[in-house]
Order: sequence, then structure tokens, then C-alpha cells
Amino acid sequence: MSTYKIVLDAMGNDSGCATIIRGAALALKKHADLTLVLVGEEAHILRECEAEQIDMGRIEIVSATEVITNDCDPVSAIFQKRDSSLVKALIYAGEHEDIVGIVNAGNTGALVVGSARYLTAKTKKRPMLAAILPKESGGYVCLCDTGATVDCTPEMLLQFAKESSAFMKKMYGIESPGVALLSNGAEDTKGNKLVKESFPLLRACEEIRFVGNVEGSDALSGKCDVVVCDGFAGNQVLKVTEGTARRLIRDIVKMAKETKNKEYMSLAEKLMAKYDFNSLGGAIILGTSVPIIKAHGRANEQSIISCISMLLNFAKNNSVYETIVE
Repeated sequence: MSTYKIVLDAMGNDSGCATIIRGAALALKKHADLTLVLVGEEAHILRECEAEQIDMGRIEIVSATEVITNDCDPVSAIFQKRDSSLVKALIYAGEHEDIVGIVNAGNTGALVVGSARYLTAKTKKRPMLAAILPKESGGYVCLCDTGATVDCTPEMLLQFAKESSAFMKKMYGIESPGVALLSNGAEDTKGNKLVKESFPLLRACEEIRFVGNVEGSDALSGKCDVVVCDGFAGNQVLKVTEGTARRLIRDIVKMAKETKNKEYMSLAEKLMAKYDFNSLGGAIILGTSVPIIKAHGRANEQSIISCISMLLNFAKNNSVYETIVE
């Protein structure tokens, strides 16, 4: 049986090492072909592995004495905290060809800076953060960029469009993904300076099927398979979507408790399975030599399992990621 090795940064998330290791333990039980490289404070990792009764024959530990937290400046942290779990995870993945991916739930900015420093020598590309979200019409839409680069050029958006389109084609079998440009109106003339300058580049590109501008209200409607934007706008779309979905689910749960109506609770559970970030997994960093999944800082055990499952899917699905970065 073929095995797949994934690097898991055990530090840096909001809830601590225990949550990451619990997720790792459950993922190992779910996937018999999985092995993990756990990076972090060795004694702490060993303690949690023992508590979860993890088969240590399927685990490798890479010791790291430092942690890059969300309070750290991304650039300074990557260059100064060389013994951090994040930096050592990236270096390890870059030096070992059998690694099929990395999962990290820490500082997003530091992860992007670090991935650019250690994992783009072969690709010569700018890393981008892509979120896979459910569409109203069924299936998924790729929103890119969602925070890797907040100030973009038209050429960057063109790169995002090409790689996101290639990803959706290979991963989800969409023959000709529709690529849209996020704007404040669907008309060709709408948008800020970046959107207006990017529009003709995307329209002229023969590698993608450009369908024009799309408003935020239609981003998940099914009118397109890829939504391209700068990291600032994309992050706002992502966070507002998450927040709105979470608020609606909470209101339905509250209504179910007040009315004691089981149908409301059933509806809430279905919506959580579809929209909760722990079920969806994490954002994907495209443009690196090794695929990276950025889990939410508040990720629970289920989110870690989902992220690991995403990477295994990449590895098993006709070398999806290798095709994209070529």
C-alpha cells in the first residue's frame, strides 16, 4: 500500500498543541495510508501523542523551540525565528521529496512570507491564498486571492486567474472553468483602477474562460467557478461570508431551542456541514512547490482532519498540484 507523508505544524494556532494532535490522531485512524511529520516542542508533542495513544511508528517529530504567533510581524518572524515550528516545517517540506503537503493553523502572513522564501525557488511564482467555497448552484467556487497579497498589480490577478482556473479544472473536473473578476458591478466599465486595468488582461488571455465582472452578492451564486481579486477584497468577502453563515446558523439554533422544533435543528446541522470552516478545511496556498493548507486559527480537530484529507485528495487525484505549478 502506498503511503502519504504530510507535515503538520503543531504550534501557533489559537487553541494550542493538544487540538492539533487530537486532529492528527483522528486523521491517522481515518486514513490508513497516512504518516505525519509533527513539528514543534518535542516534549509537548510526545505528551499529547501518548495521551491520544498514537502509533509512533506512523509519526516523525521535528523539534522546534520557537513559535510564531499572530502577534508577530510576518517578515521579521520568518527571518529571526529560524527555529520556529513554521520555518522548520517549510524547510523540511522543501528538503524532502516524499512530502505531499503542509498543514498550518498559525500566522497567515508569516506562512505566506515563509512559503515564498522556502518553497518558490522551483515555481518562480508569487504564492496566493485560495479559498474553496460552496456555490448556490452546487459544487464549489475558488476565491483567490484571500489575503496573501493585499496590494496587487493586474499581472498578479492574471496569474491568480490562470492558476485558480487550472486548479478547478484538474481538481473538480470542470472542463472550462468560468473566471470572473470581483467588482462593484457586473458591467465591463465598473471597478476601481486595479479592476479596470485587469479586465482587458483577463479578457485577452486564451488560457482561461473569462466571464466578466461579478459583484460580491453573486460570487457564490454559481455564475462562475473562479472569483479573482486582490487579497484585501478577497479576505473581506471570505470573512463576511463566514460571519454571515455563522450568524444565520446561530439564529436557527436559537429558534430551534425556543420552539423545540427538531426540524430547525436538523436544518442548522445541514448548514453547519456545508458552511462551517471546520468542515470545509482550509485555504490553499497555490504557487509553491509543495501544497499548503492554511487552517483557521480557531480550527478544531475536525478542521485538521478536513485539511489533511484535502492534501491526500490532491496527492491521489492524478497529481493535481504538480499540474498546476508546472
